Amino acid sequence: MLPYNSVQDAEISLGRNLTYGETLWFQYSAQKSDYILYCHNTLFLFIFYTLFPIPFVLVELLRSPKIDKFKIQPKLKNSFSDMMQCYKKVMFTFVYAVGPLQLLSYPIIEWVGIRTSLPLPSGAEMFWQILVYFLIEDYANYWLHRVMHSKWGYENIHKVHHEYTAPIGFAAPYAHWAEIIILGFASFLGPLLVPCHMFTFWLWFIIRQLEAIETHCGYEFPWSPSKIIPFYGGAVHHDYHHYVGGKSQSNFASVFTYCDYIYGTDKGYRYQKDVFEKMKNQNEMKFE
Repeated sequence: MLPYNSVQDAEISLGRNLTYGETLWFQYSAQKSDYILYCHNTLFLFIFYTLFPIPFVLVELLRSPKIDKFKIQPKLKNSFSDMMQCYKKVMFTFVYAVGPLQLLSYPIIEWVGIRTSLPLPSGAEMFWQILVYFLIEDYANYWLHRVMHSKWGYENIHKVHHEYTAPIGFAAPYAHWAEIIILGFASFLGPLLVPCHMFTFWLWFIIRQLEAIETHCGYEFPWSPSKIIPFYGGAVHHDYHHYVGGKSQSNFASVFTYCDYIYGTDKGYRYQKDVFEKMKNQNEMKFE
């Protein structure tokens, strides 16, 4: 909760006028406890994993020839019923596993110093912190994911996520409850090591959710981040991991491709990439 009774008090404390964003933050957060603000992250989890996959659901159901040429595995189709069943299972896992864990983890967030106070961080500060979080999460996720592909890890936990050999947006968090918690630790690691403002904390998890959905969407569009951001794996990179299935020892990274390249776990993907490109080109010619 902010230690100010009014905007004027905040401006006197800071020695300057509040920015428009800081005024909005004051109006929204001044009477809310830090714990309530932290719990917003759980709400965002439900909202964004519900809304952001919807365009991909519509694309999958319409199967327009103009859009279908961008589907990575065009022979596989998902019905509305199948996708809704996936969504229900994901939401159920969030309710009984992820939600309680996030709500109970507040003391750690408080201990590391994630703040809700003014001033708000600058755009540059948020950009660099979130970039660091992506790099930390990607490295940690790579190794945790490899552990999930050990014989015990796969048979007891990770095989649930691989029920989708052609992933869909709703399947991004479709996994055993233990896997969501284990891999979720990689997402929390960045803010734990490099504490930030609560607004940056929210923004980081929202962007990470959107990235995970895009990675599992099953389509590679011309505007895909993989065509813009250096070393970004995107849907094609992760789709191969699902395509190979349980025996996959390739493409473990969650966001970027450098870990797989450095540790040699993308050899199969690089070998098959030409095949994917040929399939894609043939598919585009088919629908032209």
